[in-house]
Order: sequence, then C-alpha cells, then structure tokens
Amino acid sequence: MRALTVPPADEIIAPGVRCLVANNPGLMTGRGTNTYLLGEREIAVLDPGPDDARHLERIRESAGGPIRWILVTHTHRDHSPLAAALARATGARVIGRLPPADGRQDEQFRPDDVPRDGARLELGETVLTAIHTPGHASNCVCYLLARERLLFTGDHVLGGVSPVILHPDGDMSAYLASLEKLGSFDFERIAPGHGGVLSAGKRVLDALRAHRLARESKVLAALAPQAQSLDELTARVYDDVPVERHPWAKLTLEAHLIKLEREHRAVRAGERWQSI
Repeated sequence: MRALTVPPADEIIAPGVRCLVANNPGLMTGRGTNTYLLGEREIAVLDPGPDDARHLERIRESAGGPIRWILVTHTHRDHSPLAAALARATGARVIGRLPPADGRQDEQFRPDDVPRDGARLELGETVLTAIHTPGHASNCVCYLLARERLLFTGDHVLGGVSPVILHPDGDMSAYLASLEKLGSFDFERIAPGHGGVLSAGKRVLDALRAHRLARESKVLAALAPQAQSLDELTARVYDDVPVERHPWAKLTLEAHLIKLEREHRAVRAGERWQSI
C-alpha cells in the first residue's frame, strides 16, 4: 500500500483561483493532481482528481462557498473519478466530455453538460472559454480564464515534461495541432494538471512543440539503418530518459510512429518498423 503523504497547502494562484493538490503523488502524477477552486461566492471545481474521501472533504472545507459546478479537463483516472461523489455531496453540475472507450478512462464519468469547442461558460463570477484540445486524450478540454489570462491545461501541457500520448485514444498529430490551436488564444500563464503554474505560457507551448518534433527527428534517424522493434527503438530514441520511464516512453514512441506511418514516412512490418 502506498504510504500517505501530506499534500501541499492550498495555494492562491490568481484572484479567485486556488489550487489544492490531491494526495496521489507518483511517477506520472508528480506531486499529485492539481484541483483548482474558482470563484469566491459560488465555486467551480476544476479536476476534482481521484476518488479519495480525504480529498473530497478537503475540497469542501476549502471551498468557502457553495460548490455549483465541477469541470474536468479529461477523464484519465487521476483527474475525474471524484466528480461523481462531489456532485452527490453538493448537487453541483458536472461539465466535461464523455470518456473514450480505450480501457484507460474513468468509465463512470457522466457529465450533465458537454462543452462545445469555444463555448463561453458563465459560472457565477467566473467566466471560462472551453477549448477542445485532443491529443493526450481525445476528450481533453482546456479552459481559459480570460480576465486573468490564465489557461488551465490538464495534462495537455505540463511543466518540465512532455505528456504521454497513449494510442489508440491519444494521437500525436492531433496533439501537435492542438498546441498550435492554443497558441492563437490570449493568455500569459498556464495552470497545468500537475506541478506549478508556468509563466510565459506561449514560450512553453513553443518549447513543447519543438521538443516533440526533435524527438520525431530522432525517431526517423533511428529508423533509417534497419527495421527495429518498439523495444529496440525506445532504447535508442529515449537514451536520454531514465530506464524506469521507458515503458511510458514506448507508448509515446508508438504514437510518433503511427503519425509517421500516416504521413508515409514510416512503415510497419509485423512487430518491426522502418523508415520509407
């Protein structure tokens, strides 16, 4: 059993915006999932996190007002499962997109409202714009708090690491296109699903896109000599990444290879891949 740790204290990141960190630290979650409380008179909870009774009580105790809305950025199991219990406890409306059927989702997630791309969400004194950003997951939604030029990105943009792209629901082409899409919006800071707030958000997007394209170039270079398996390619393409992260790196590598296959720059023969 994982030992319990003391989560970081509540953090005010902008007027009317606070961050609570769920007690689920780990290799893929960092210090834990960020739960954001928006508003002062009426509260919207963004990414309530895993189904954890202690985190549920902490959210309710920290809210400082009635919780009216629950939003999720996507339905991976470290972000949305607590939405159901929180909605039952508060009567809040749940906002998000339905879970894809890839076996890696919170299959119980059932939103009351599905935000369309570009929708303006008026949540008491908080107004958000919903931006559909498929890639990390097909149902990813980022939320822009325009008055603070603050963008909530879930796992689409993280600090210091590139998110894993999990085929078949994750899609590298869609991910890169979504990064370009976000660049067209007016924001300064990024509030990610894990880790601290990122300043100079546009530069963060540019660096993340450059990193992914540099990794893709490394994939092509590794493919050139001869056909190779995913395991062989992972060892070469991710030789700068700790070995314990290679199982996750292999999943993102596969997403790169599928993108290259669609672009007729790589071909798969059984369990092996080669450039064209």
